[in-house]
Amino acid sequence: MLNQNLVVTYLIQRTFLTLNLVIDKDCRLSKHNAQCVFLFPLVKDVDGGIDQDIFDINEELGLDLFEGDIRLDGAQDRNSIIGEKYRWPHTIPYVLEDSLEMNAKGVILNAFERYRLKTCIDFKPWTGEANYISVFKGSGCWSSVGNMHVGKQELSIGVNCDRIATVQHEFLHALGFWHEQSRSDRDDYVMIMWDRILSGREHNFNTYDDQESDSLNVPYDYTSVMHYSKTAFQNGTEPTIVTRISDFMDVIGQRMDFSDYDLLKLNRLYNCSSSLSFLDSCNFELENVCGMIQSSGDSADWQRTSQVPRGPESDHSNMGQCKGSGFFMHFNSSSVSVGATAVLESRTFYPKRGFQCLQFYLYNSGSENDQLNIYIREYSADNVNGTLMLVEEIKDIPIGSWQLYHVTLKVTNKFRVVFGGVRGTGASLGGLSLDDINLSETQCPHHIWHIKNFTQIIGSSNETIYSPPFYSSKGYAFQIQLNLNHSTNAGIYFHLISGANDDQLQWPCPWQQATMTLLDQNPDIRQRMSNQRSITTDPFMTTDNGNYFWDRPSKVGLVAFFPNGTEFRRGMGFGTAAFITYKRLKSRDFIKGDDVYILLTVEDISHLNSTQIPPIPTSNINDLCTNFKCENDGICVVRNGKAECRCLSGEDWWFLGERCERRGSTQDTIVIAASSTVAVFALMLIVTLVSVYCTRKRYRRRTTSNTTDMTLENQHAF
Repeated sequence: MLNQNLVVTYLIQRTFLTLNLVIDKDCRLSKHNAQCVFLFPLVKDVDGGIDQDIFDINEELGLDLFEGDIRLDGAQDRNSIIGEKYRWPHTIPYVLEDSLEMNAKGVILNAFERYRLKTCIDFKPWTGEANYISVFKGSGCWSSVGNMHVGKQELSIGVNCDRIATVQHEFLHALGFWHEQSRSDRDDYVMIMWDRILSGREHNFNTYDDQESDSLNVPYDYTSVMHYSKTAFQNGTEPTIVTRISDFMDVIGQRMDFSDYDLLKLNRLYNCSSSLSFLDSCNFELENVCGMIQSSGDSADWQRTSQVPRGPESDHSNMGQCKGSGFFMHFNSSSVSVGATAVLESRTFYPKRGFQCLQFYLYNSGSENDQLNIYIREYSADNVNGTLMLVEEIKDIPIGSWQLYHVTLKVTNKFRVVFGGVRGTGASLGGLSLDDINLSETQCPHHIWHIKNFTQIIGSSNETIYSPPFYSSKGYAFQIQLNLNHSTNAGIYFHLISGANDDQLQWPCPWQQATMTLLDQNPDIRQRMSNQRSITTDPFMTTDNGNYFWDRPSKVGLVAFFPNGTEFRRGMGFGTAAFITYKRLKSRDFIKGDDVYILLTVEDISHLNSTQIPPIPTSNINDLCTNFKCENDGICVVRNGKAECRCLSGEDWWFLGERCERRGSTQDTIVIAASSTVAVFALMLIVTLVSVYCTRKRYRRRTTSNTTDMTLENQHAF
């Protein structure tokens, strides 16, 4: 009878999914009641299920901004990326204004983490600095370009702008970058279809020469997060931008993450030699194995290899696609006795933040009881040899495939990461293999949803899959739905489900932000362009029938069943039908070895509800600078309660003085130095000549006196 009920439930729920509807909360699926009234959607889209780009959002709002999302100030010209006066310090002060939606606040903080991971740019809450970025919920998504030195500089993250790559895009404007397709060499790479552009928006496709905008000697970038999409400002359905290489038509306009060239330009402009929170990435392609060392106190060694007879047949980095490359480290557990160990230690790291995330791929071709232990060896002044501490034991490693793992570390002193392979009981024909290790000072995801045989799933029609149940750090049970019903896009939704802790939890569920990340499995974490969306449980949000959307699932949810037949309740889903297109999904390394990973984090962001307390200003910058004028384009700033001028400077010239009234240069300095040298030499020469003259004169007087004395003596002698 249970199997029959499951079939009925499955068929009805599949019908609901197809119609995008659910039953009324009072209608329960059972053998006694299978007739229900459709009243409200099964899922709700945060964006109406439409993948709107930044420019679509702003155009729909009737905004007429420069190039679609740039706020120009009257005195600003196009050379901002060249002029040093428009650069921010490496640590940028910011304020998250109360007007921002809660979800947007969390997304902005996540975007800051991507900047820290991949660049030397950091962000800190404003504490009274002369210039800072005020992020608020305005109309649309927009920013000024560069540091405008106006004190409070606004950046808008409005409705539907709370996507991580949109935030990255707008902050790149603030850091001094224009759109990619406005480069002087643009026409060599794309064609602008002028007759397809909305009337009056043609100026958004202008290009600017090298004197106005600097590409920093970086090639044209189709994959830039700063590039227009192919449909920007279209007056119909045809693309306004056509790439000269057709393969890039569906690449331009990506809003996932920084491209490699985006990072290269940003790091060049701000002279970044390293990123802030990145520590290490190792794919074992080099023979030095990333500076790792073998322990002398173990039973066996890890061997660098490209293939193992019993698996893996290839490394995880390249999946056998590149001949002559593709290495990993392997511990052969079949050649040692039970309990034997192989220990591999990383090079030394120097942490700054006190928390780290270790990520790696592991393959088991040995015994099902083989295990990998993760240690840290932490050093201190009292123990120069380091203290070895066990962090996690990884057991029950699946046989025959690469598996992704994350381990949270909390280290404050100099340390090494130690991988300890252990031979377990039972027969072993292979061992443990390790590849694609990344270590960063970031937070690990809370959960990993590993989807196998993914190409078969997306090849099936009308497929919707649910994740296993997970628990948040606060104890809320949830599931993720991946909806593959649409012909061009994959959708993703977050559902609360009934769980073991529901009696002790607060309902409706308040301010839990769920971040769902489709992992780009590039071996180097800095080069990944993962696709991410976040949603937040607003406890005041209601459904069309007046129920609280995030109320207890047993109260507002539908009956559902786990694969083992266990019944539970699933609340409505919240997410987007336009998570990623299938074309993008099949690009990069989202699908690798036919595996897909979705990283999940659900964290409490209720603390972001509180107002960021502004520092008490000693004076108002505009009042103090009103009667304090700086010459030669100097900028008035307030420092220690007093107005002063911040003067312009270049590579070999500068302005100085209280009002920037005097000009200096390297040439002037050389001339002054040379003149000073000549003057000093002349003075020394004069002093020397005078000294010689006086000495000779004194000598002559003495000689004359001596001669006179000798004459007198001779006269007395006679």
